[in-house]
Amino acid sequence: MKIIFMGTPAYADTILKDLLKAGDMEVVAVYTQPDKPVGRKKIMTPPPVKLTALDANITVYQPSRLRDESVVKELLNIECDFIVVAAYGQILPREILDHAVCINLHASILPKYRGASPIQEALLRGDKVTGVTAMNMDVGLDTGDIIKISKVAIDDDEKADALFLKLTEVASDLTLDVLRDYHKLTLIKQDETLATHCSKITKNDGEVEFVDAIILYNRYRAFTPWPGIHLQSGLKIKSIELHSACRTYTPGKILEIAKDYIVVGCTLGSLEIYRVQPESKNEMDIISYCNGKRLKVDDILS
Repeated sequence: MKIIFMGTPAYADTILKDLLKAGDMEVVAVYTQPDKPVGRKKIMTPPPVKLTALDANITVYQPSRLRDESVVKELLNIECDFIVVAAYGQILPREILDHAVCINLHASILPKYRGASPIQEALLRGDKVTGVTAMNMDVGLDTGDIIKISKVAIDDDEKADALFLKLTEVASDLTLDVLRDYHKLTLIKQDETLATHCSKITKNDGEVEFVDAIILYNRYRAFTPWPGIHLQSGLKIKSIELHSACRTYTPGKILEIAKDYIVVGCTLGSLEIYRVQPESKNEMDIISYCNGKRLKVDDILS
């Protein structure tokens, strides 16, 4: 079968690589986002998907706007059986949706967490289970009929980077299964009454306060490695564990100084903090930080 693949980050790249390994599938074209400047030196960097496609001698298209008439016309001239979309980053216009069966791999159990940050949202809410949904795309945002769902358990201490890798493997396997069995599967409409949405993560989302220990710990899990979490002062909290979920304390109060961590109180619950990074300085262990600031038990970490 012939496939047009659309995707941009590492999540999509893994799926593309498995498609290329499959002997019964031919990727005839790859669409991905334009190269972007990265780092302080703003070096123009191609998406991972582009590099994989070029290595496989597949034609790569990087339109800034997929909806442009010339872009749509060009795509419609490419013969294919399926269009596979994984974290592409652009909305497909109706003309493209009508060109072939368009399958999207979304990293949540739809209709929960439609939108840009489903992996982080599952962690923020403390979910125990998440998954990947393969769906038939329509003109809405993650609203298409469900083809198949693969579920995975979320470990209590699992962070976004680890969950991302787990879901990537699931999405890759699910893609191959769905493409091979598509005409045997029964599509299910999403229940709109259960739909929830999540927005794109920004740097500002990483600011935290010592209010609820569970909520703060889940933000740490969701925002590792990016954007990370930090206090209003700019102090980045790099490594923490949940200490307790009950009792009330003065927010930010140092309750205990152990060998390699401190216990800090929240309005509800407490946390163990192991490593921090002061603004414009290198990451360090929390004991060295406290010694440098002359912080002791009953002082406020801020």
